[in-house]
Amino acid sequence: MLVTTEAIVLNLQRHSDRSHILHTYTRSGGRINFMVYGAGSKKKSAALYAPLSLIEITADIRPDRPVPTLKEAHLLQPDTQESRLRQGTQDSRLGHRPRPMEEASVKMFLAEVLFRILRHPMPDEALFQFLADNLLVLDGNTALERFHTDFLVGFAAQLGFAIDSAEHPELLRVPVSRSDRQQLLRQLCDYYSLHIEDFRPPLSLDVLIEVFD
Repeated sequence: MLVTTEAIVLNLQRHSDRSHILHTYTRSGGRINFMVYGAGSKKKSAALYAPLSLIEITADIRPDRPVPTLKEAHLLQPDTQESRLRQGTQDSRLGHRPRPMEEASVKMFLAEVLFRILRHPMPDEALFQFLADNLLVLDGNTALERFHTDFLVGFAAQLGFAIDSAEHPELLRVPVSRSDRQQLLRQLCDYYSLHIEDFRPPLSLDVLIEVFD
């Protein structure tokens, strides 16, 4: 049966010479992985299947296939190239420029967090909308130093273990320096480890810290 739904890309893993497994979190079914053929041969694949891309997919879902086959996919995020060019012109006058490396590192880190946490094929409309709204804010954002820590605070609340300001005031503080941001990020990862079984700090954590060093 063909099913169409919105999805957030978590990871794309090579399965064979011709196929990949696309790990996603969908609006209609929660965590679902799809078999994708020919992903490496399309120029648009880099953006379409990049970590945290917001896409609409059509897949052939059958009870006898544990990994359904992806039939169609396209980006739902608006084409921001023109708007980024305009923003870049404006930001250059203000002394600020969009930073694609920082944005990519934040997306890689958050995608790994979601990959490790969102494991079950159960729909959660409120959670999906929270993620989608944050992705739209992240896209093209030029002030990224606190985005990932703010996201982790809000995400914890969505998952049911909101940070108590009386018990963990250090996790809700506003970092004022690079070292403060690094320390807060590691503390938030430790907090997640206390509440989620088998959760480990993402491998991309050190990369993210280095990029913002």
